[in-house]
Amino acid sequence: MFLRILDRLEEILIATLIAAATIIIFIAVVHRYAVGVPWLYPYVFGINLTWAQELCIYMFVWMAKFGAAYGVRTGIHVGVDVAVNMLKPAGRKRIILFGLMAGALFTALVGTMGARFVYELYPTGQVSPDMEMPRWIIFLAVPLGSYLMCFRFLQVAWTFWHTGELPHHDPGHVEGVVESPSAARDLRAEELADNAPRA
Repeated sequence: MFLRILDRLEEILIATLIAAATIIIFIAVVHRYAVGVPWLYPYVFGINLTWAQELCIYMFVWMAKFGAAYGVRTGIHVGVDVAVNMLKPAGRKRIILFGLMAGALFTALVGTMGARFVYELYPTGQVSPDMEMPRWIIFLAVPLGSYLMCFRFLQVAWTFWHTGELPHHDPGHVEGVVESPSAARDLRAEELADNAPRA
């Protein structure tokens, strides 16, 4: 139950940050264009969007940290496993577990150093240039995202230890789309017919 809630919150956070950043960037681009149009200038000149770029950068930082944890959970990170796959099953299992535990250790260290940095930054009262947002809130993404990524490495290692299965992502699959071999054959036949040489 806890893991399902955590998974869902992670997905909602990432999707919300992507959507909000996209909307804010779109509005900022339209605003910049509108300022250059003489008849729109009086209407849009007074609107201050200097904070938009800074906010989007911070949103992308948060999205990247939590997206990396999502990537560990779902198996979408790129990995070079040619040599590992050539090993015997017992050796392969040991190497994979070593890699997962090394990832957990590294992200735990980054999270701990990030938490210490945020702890030392908090009393300084530093704020961001445009939004005047406390900088410790911005940098809080480092420990939170790193600790979540560490947890995901441990979660994947635990599952792999017990089942021998790693999360796998099929880039050709779209969630919610029913895939049928006959439909794929029909599409391929149509493509071949469309690309056939004309007499």
